[in-house]
Amino acid sequence: MKKYGCNQVDWAVSRRDFLTKTGAGFGAVALSSLLAENPLAAAPTAPVVSPLAPRLAHYAAKAKSVIFLFMEGGPSHLDTFDPKESLKKHAGKPLPPSFTKGLITAMGEYNSPIFPDQRQWKQHGQSGLWISDWCKHVAESADDIAVLRSCWANGIVHSNGVCQMNTGSILAGRPSLGAWVTYGLGTVNQNLPAFVTMQDNNGTVVNGPRNWGAGFMPAIYQGTRILPGNEPIANLNTPEGVSDEQQRGKLDFLNAVNRQHAAARPQQTELDARIAAYELAFRMQAEAPETVDLAKETEATKKLYGMDDSVAAPFGRMCLLSRRLVERGVRFVQLYSGAGSKWDAHSGIEKNHGDRFRETDQPVAGLLKDLKSRGLLDSTLVIWGGEFGRTPMSEKGNGRDHNPTGFTMWMAGGGVKGGQVIGATDEFGLHAVEDRLHVHDLHATILHLLGINHEQLVYSYKGRPERATMNEGEIYRRITG
Repeated sequence: MKKYGCNQVDWAVSRRDFLTKTGAGFGAVALSSLLAENPLAAAPTAPVVSPLAPRLAHYAAKAKSVIFLFMEGGPSHLDTFDPKESLKKHAGKPLPPSFTKGLITAMGEYNSPIFPDQRQWKQHGQSGLWISDWCKHVAESADDIAVLRSCWANGIVHSNGVCQMNTGSILAGRPSLGAWVTYGLGTVNQNLPAFVTMQDNNGTVVNGPRNWGAGFMPAIYQGTRILPGNEPIANLNTPEGVSDEQQRGKLDFLNAVNRQHAAARPQQTELDARIAAYELAFRMQAEAPETVDLAKETEATKKLYGMDDSVAAPFGRMCLLSRRLVERGVRFVQLYSGAGSKWDAHSGIEKNHGDRFRETDQPVAGLLKDLKSRGLLDSTLVIWGGEFGRTPMSEKGNGRDHNPTGFTMWMAGGGVKGGQVIGATDEFGLHAVEDRLHVHDLHATILHLLGINHEQLVYSYKGRPERATMNEGEIYRRITG
């Protein structure tokens, strides 16, 4: 075997080399027997520090956990939280030329006529927030939410829009926001993942696991997906016929060999992450099944989340699991509604969005109320939104195109002052024009609420200091009041 450089090896061997290595292999059989009796004999004396160990924040945090409710496909702000009288006043007419100059839309139909919303709008709570009838359950918590009407992004199609909202970049390959939070803060519960993701159907979220991936950071920081069914976490249950003692023995032996290997290669931190992942998987076998078991929840609680309604039950289950996870110390939970861009309403927006809100409105409202009643909302930041909004012009007569230049998200809990509207779009809801909040600003603000200074959270990659907000973004402090 010849070595030519880093990770470059010629695996051609002579007959003598083969016999030598084969003979030595029999010795490994005896070694494994000895290590099984004393698995730590070959381990270094210095303990391996878990990459998920709790870390101090840069300053006092207002939020301990995040629940990100991601409406994949792009919900319409114009039919939910940003009413525009101009849509009815100018219905059927084209947008004024001053609005369409230089405008690029996903489908190129920027000269389509203005499409009025069909909603009933009311003011809710003591704050008087305007919210449409599609969000009638969430509207009951109007005084707890801050509506951000001036969001904007760079992604005009789903792939780069979803990528940017999750990772800060329209290009794949960077760590997700949840991975950055996990890297920066670790987790207080070493028996559960720090970062969990769920989706409401078996479809594929645009870009797949890259949305909750760790990018160029060690894989230990990526999200763990929880699935529907009897085995929410894949490969979690111990195989039949294998006792806890046997499982522990195998893991101890594996760790001993890994640590011996790592001791000679201190610069390869990925192995430490792998060791920590094996340990986490073993510990999860004890705690995770109880965490994802909803049998002990009362019927009243399940009903609060809409689980008595077959349409709302899937997302309701996810929202209830989110509450159980954050109260057990999970740092970041991300839920995908409409996996497969089902919020994408190029046509038939009335049916499309009507169905989506039937699935999500009561579960989301139940989550807010449940967190608040348990004293968890103050420490849990809840975020609602998608990768972009929709255009004021019609598409195919009864739908709306993608709109990244101005859209709405909302936040609640975790230090956010509720009952307020932040920012504004123009009279047609096409462009953010007041207190404009780019995705990087949103991410910087989320990190700030968790006690992280986005400029000080740095990961060195190939000698380059990388940050979650790509060296951009500003904290929007008005959100805290």
